[in-house]
Amino acid sequence: MNLKLEHIPNIEGNTLQITGSKSETNRLLILQALYPNISIENVSNSDDSELMQKALKSDEITVDIHHAGTAMRFLTAYFAVKYGRETVLTGSKRMKERPIKILVEALEQLGCEISYENEHGYPPIRIQGKRPETNSVSLQANVSSQYISALMLIAPSLPNGLEIVLEGKITSVPYINMTLSLLSDAGIKGVFKNNKITINPCDKISPKNIVVESDWSSASYFYSIVALSDNTSVTIGSYKKKSYQGDAKLAEIYKSLGVETTFDQNTITLKKVSGKLKKLEDGLDLSNSPDIAQTIAVTCFGLGIGCYLTGLHTLKIKETDRLEALKNEIEKLGGQVHITENSLRLEPSGSIKKDVTIATYHDHRMAMAFAPLALKTSLYVEDANVVSKSYPDFWLDLKKLGFKISEV
Repeated sequence: MNLKLEHIPNIEGNTLQITGSKSETNRLLILQALYPNISIENVSNSDDSELMQKALKSDEITVDIHHAGTAMRFLTAYFAVKYGRETVLTGSKRMKERPIKILVEALEQLGCEISYENEHGYPPIRIQGKRPETNSVSLQANVSSQYISALMLIAPSLPNGLEIVLEGKITSVPYINMTLSLLSDAGIKGVFKNNKITINPCDKISPKNIVVESDWSSASYFYSIVALSDNTSVTIGSYKKKSYQGDAKLAEIYKSLGVETTFDQNTITLKKVSGKLKKLEDGLDLSNSPDIAQTIAVTCFGLGIGCYLTGLHTLKIKETDRLEALKNEIEKLGGQVHITENSLRLEPSGSIKKDVTIATYHDHRMAMAFAPLALKTSLYVEDANVVSKSYPDFWLDLKKLGFKISEV
């Protein structure tokens, strides 16, 4: 489905309920599979979470998780310790290009048995479920925190728990802390100190009901919308001030871009405020929240200001190479972007081309990051259904705000 977004001068204020965090949901689904006494509220309705639920219920040998990267990492660890079960874990063409070797090698240290069906280091993988006895593992910490979280989630089910030694600079620390906090919510003890994570073994837990906070990555698009508006406010829920999600730093970042955040029980209200915008050209380190990089870059482009974003090395192994994709699409609109292996620099610009078609590269965040530019120009979005990966109601919610969207 391709969409046309007409240029609108401003938006209408409204209150929206955002789906539960995909990151929290997928972690809790693994824990629930290991400890059925856990019940979950406000489960994400994203494709990724639905694929995770389907995979966990499947009795088939072959499990296809399509584009769901989190599911690939978490399920690799989960099936590796499912004693007696054989699983072939596969996915989309892009998924078969995304590395899994570091996690596989870590699981092999525990005595797990995993082989590659095609190219070494990449899915699909064949997993023979084992019952590991080893309780210590080490792995590189600078590639994807999902590898680390995958090990943390299975750790309490192991006979002796698990000690995870992290080598090098740790990427996306808030996501590791999120996993640790959710384990704690479930009644499982763990410690993260220096470069070592220790998770205690846990045979069973008492019944727990855990409510998933709404997704802060999804909130980023409304921060962008308010920043690009003339004078409006939007209320979204359900959010809390003390969040487990690293992307909650949006509230602080967008102060520089003219957005004020007010917390009220389970909602946040985003309001456009007047004042001089702060250019983000001195360097904004997003190593702990890389998923909001696309939104911030597009917001700055829409405002005509420059930015320099760093800590983006993991973006090259996401649904697409997000740095290249951002450069391609912003430059089609008339911007100028310079990228390295881990950074993006956007030059200030004074105009935005109209009726440009934005390619999404099978990446949900590309579609959603560029949509707010309808407040500045008319544009087209290819393969707009890709938003279902994390936020299926995205286009409906934009229409509630007054966006003029039509299928072409």
